[in-house]
Amino acid sequence: MDRIRIGLIGLGTIGTGVAKTLLENTALLEQRLGFSLELTSIADIDIEKDRGIAIPRDMLTTDAYSLINSPDIDIIVELIGGIEPARSFILDALKSGKHVVTANKALLASKGKELFDAAQTYGKDLYYEASVGGGVPIIKALRESLVANNFIFIYGILNGTCNFILTEMNEKGSTFEDTLKAAQEFGYAEANPAMDIEGIDSAHKLAIITSLAYGVPPDMSGIYVEGITNLSTLDVGYARELGYKVKLLAHAIDRGDRVEARVHPTLVPFNYLLSKVDGVFNAFYVRGDIVDSTLFYGRGAGMMPTASAVVSDIADIGRNILAGIAGRIPHLGYRKDLPRPKRYMPIDDITTNYYLRIQVLDKPGVLAKIAGILGERDISIVSVIQKGVLMNGYVSIVMLTHEARESDIRKAVDTIEALDEVGGKPVVIRVEDKNLKKNS
Repeated sequence: MDRIRIGLIGLGTIGTGVAKTLLENTALLEQRLGFSLELTSIADIDIEKDRGIAIPRDMLTTDAYSLINSPDIDIIVELIGGIEPARSFILDALKSGKHVVTANKALLASKGKELFDAAQTYGKDLYYEASVGGGVPIIKALRESLVANNFIFIYGILNGTCNFILTEMNEKGSTFEDTLKAAQEFGYAEANPAMDIEGIDSAHKLAIITSLAYGVPPDMSGIYVEGITNLSTLDVGYARELGYKVKLLAHAIDRGDRVEARVHPTLVPFNYLLSKVDGVFNAFYVRGDIVDSTLFYGRGAGMMPTASAVVSDIADIGRNILAGIAGRIPHLGYRKDLPRPKRYMPIDDITTNYYLRIQVLDKPGVLAKIAGILGERDISIVSVIQKGVLMNGYVSIVMLTHEARESDIRKAVDTIEALDEVGGKPVVIRVEDKNLKKNS
């Protein structure tokens, strides 16, 4: 039986899952593939730690370059994360004639063009299904299964940590701080959770998604990012009263020659499928012009779901090796030599609906002043609710707007904040609700 030999760099959580899968599901993989996936060597800085699986001692090394330079290895799997030395490992592996599998979303979002160019130069495959969505096969779907489609939009819940926090805040009324602490205790959040809760992890994944869907090179600078750290239980509760859940939602929307790419808290109606994606689960709502609407749902992180995606990539490359081909599918879904005129749309240019919460003194004429300021910026109001008295005589006015331009909303909010009757900075959360759209 033919063999595909694999070198694994990184034996952390995901690496351990990959090793476990390759070592324990050998027979199943052989039956399905018709060839064997042989884990030959594993490199990690700590080869003494017990990972809970039986790994032959002679398979372990602390020298990653012994794998990269070995003539007996066909595929290098990089699972150490971060930018360096992961970038150098991948570039050197490609140069040495190895195909590469990675789950490194941060690296691909920042250095993806360099890496994919290198893969093409050296005639090797660089696969990355596990970089977005864990065990949810969204990369393969966008690049292959939905190849006939222009993508009208892609909405995603891309970070399980944030989704868990927001689910708890919605269902239990817990504060952000208390829920983050619980997420850390359950192992859903890192000791330093900034990458997750600031929206950066979701933006890394969105950079890859927009490249696949619209052909723009991965570019974090073109993506608007806003996390959930300033979200209050009060606004989550008011949103629920209005018929919405708050989700950290990634948006990729086709706007002709431009692409909206943004990550931020978003009010999503209860009757939307995305609002029912709770806990640590991820989901991708994709609308194509041919297929119409599709939903991809599953565990977006974790040892075994992510390992499933990594092994899928290994199997695909193994098939390519035995067929004597590489580069059968463009790495980012588009031929490199084709012009790609789309560019990212600045956040100020987007048009959507908004939730506003403004603390005002409970006195006549204040609402009229606020409505007048909004009207001057061509912002019309769908509904207004005045909530109970807060401290120091202030009350909360909660508004939903019709579609408005982001730059107009920002200017109006700045003017409203400067009013003597307004206390503190108004809260602004974007709304995704087709029933509020002008063309609905």
